Amino acid sequence: MYVILVYDVGEKRVGKMLKLCRRYLHWIQNSVFEGEITPVKLKELLASAKKIMDMECDSIIVFKSREEKWLDKEVVGKERNELGNFL
Repeated sequence: MYVILVYDVGEKRVGKMLKLCRRYLHWIQNSVFEGEITPVKLKELLASAKKIMDMECDSIIVFKSREEKWLDKEVVGKERNELGNFL
């Protein structure tokens, strides 16, 4: 499945969350990640994230789609982390 993950966590936890999310998805902008991920890997990511989060004030939002082709993406301004094709 293709996901866009957005998180909002306290300053003290941002570094840990960034590091965790980069292991599973592509960083595209501050606190925003995207990419293909299996349901099992997503569950693993969210379980690890919950260990970092303060559930009283932090949040994660996950937008899911069957495939990237079902999602139109438009970037206005500079794209922070361009995803290029590489061999």
